Amino acid sequence: MRPYEVMIVFDISQEEEKIQAWLSRINDSIKRVGGEPLKVDRWGRRQLAYEVDHKREGNYVLVTADAPAGSLSELDRMLRIADEVIRHKVVRIPDKAPGAVANRTE
Repeated sequence: MRPYEVMIVFDISQEEEKIQAWLSRINDSIKRVGGEPLKVDRWGRRQLAYEVDHKREGNYVLVTADAPAGSLSELDRMLRIADEVIRHKVVRIPDKAPGAVANRTE
């Protein structure tokens, strides 16, 4: 199992229920590939660094998870085609990264 971070920027016009449904779908997708979602950190409404699709703000969410190597490609595809998601990024955390162990709950 390797540690991953998934940063998601949702459109601010989305209701809270839709965002919560997406977070449940993301957790289910991680569990389906044999991973374990560890933490969901909701940063809330923030200004984007640059305008994306004529939008200047987004709802930021950071999901931390452990998953087998290369298993989050389906999650990446799901987020890429979602209309509610402005931007997303799936990143594997290096083992020797500062704070890598601190992010994991065991």
